[in-house]
Amino acid sequence: MCSLCGILGANEHWADAAARDGVYTRNADPVARRRERADRVRLANRVLALYGMRLSDWQGASFLLSTFTGKSEIVEDLGHLWPAAEKLCGRPCDPLALEVLTRLDAGHG
Repeated sequence: MCSLCGILGANEHWADAAARDGVYTRNADPVARRRERADRVRLANRVLALYGMRLSDWQGASFLLSTFTGKSEIVEDLGHLWPAAEKLCGRPCDPLALEVLTRLDAGHG
């Protein structure tokens, strides 16, 4: 299937707040859900910058992951982010690696 069809028919990821019957979320308001999504993108970008990449929201349905050199890939949800990041930059991307955490604590990223 093409990537656009995959995005249009995609299910929500567990990290995304979903306002529907039987699903608990503190963000039933669409504005609050978008704000929370923007916060997740901002936090991911702190780590991704250390690998030369940037994440952006794509219509609230998926994400666009781009390298600083211009390569890009659509990412369905945050569960697919790190494998896509490794594919784009050609090396392991571990957001919990000690050197990454140290740089983040020092104010880099």
